[in-house]
Amino acid sequence: MKNILCYCRAGFETDLANELQAQAAEHHIYGYTSFKKNTGYALFHCYQDADAEQLIQRLSITQLIFARQIFRASDAIDDIDSSDRIATLLEQVDDMPFCGELRVEYPDTTEGRELSKFCRKFSVPLRQALRKREVLSNKPLASKPVMHAFFPDGRTAYLGYSLPKLNSALPLGIMRLKFPASAPSRSTLKLDEAFQVFIPKEEHESRLSAGLHAVDLGACPGGWTYQLVSRGMFVQAVDNGKMDDALMETGQVNYFPEDGFKFTPKKKNVYWLVCDMIEQPQRVAKLMATWLARGWCKEAMFNLKLPMKRRYESVQEAFDIIAQVLNQADVKYTRQAKHLYHNREEVTVHLRRI
Repeated sequence: MKNILCYCRAGFETDLANELQAQAAEHHIYGYTSFKKNTGYALFHCYQDADAEQLIQRLSITQLIFARQIFRASDAIDDIDSSDRIATLLEQVDDMPFCGELRVEYPDTTEGRELSKFCRKFSVPLRQALRKREVLSNKPLASKPVMHAFFPDGRTAYLGYSLPKLNSALPLGIMRLKFPASAPSRSTLKLDEAFQVFIPKEEHESRLSAGLHAVDLGACPGGWTYQLVSRGMFVQAVDNGKMDDALMETGQVNYFPEDGFKFTPKKKNVYWLVCDMIEQPQRVAKLMATWLARGWCKEAMFNLKLPMKRRYESVQEAFDIIAQVLNQADVKYTRQAKHLYHNREEVTVHLRRI
């Protein structure tokens, strides 16, 4: 199995392929990418089996911006006989490690979702056959690799495996959240997902706790402010638009009708800076890094609105700006970034001053 297969949002295959190529090169592993537009996945083809094994051990889903899931995969299994799909897949399991879980999945596209019912039904007999073949545990084992049977269509499949702690624990790599009826906009789900993805659950009590102070730049009507307020934080909401009345009535929000690029915090007790402004990504990146460099906040969560072309390159340019600002200020920091499920043409970035 010489391939690394990753899922992504449909339309972002080029960006995912560019990222896989760059990440593999950083590990001195070479190959080529392949994808079709709007299919929701891309492949990196290594030249050697050993290279694919090294890459799957070195790449974590948390390192990849545009990938939702990552696993080592077989070549495409084409023209599968619908009357005996299991026998066809079992021919590929000799190269598989012993696995603790099976996931039968499909692309997150309109066409792919039509396969969801088939995948649910097919997973039962396939699981039984794999257990009989003694390549799958009788009960789920989180410490073992996850086996993936990925069907881009009804007659094609990829079989492979991902490694625990390096893969996504979520089906299809997607975090599905319920929209809170009292939130003023659906953008609230972006920050909710970002907090859950970037902040370890065991640290929520200290880093997302009630009583912390936050600033929301470009806040109106208050989708991101809602997430902060619902966690008991006090928020300085900065925007020239109108804030949601219910949020203002909580007593936790101070509203400042100002330009987010000119605003300075009124007190030095800001822990969180959040920002979802529609601006050039390089400009937003510089602003966020400047806040950290000046010690105006300890953590920042923000979106980079991406152009239609060169999205991966645009993100890298923003990262370079962040590094330049913080390195000049001699500030140590951690950085995470992800094209989240609830994002569209944007990437969410998390910075933490250490």
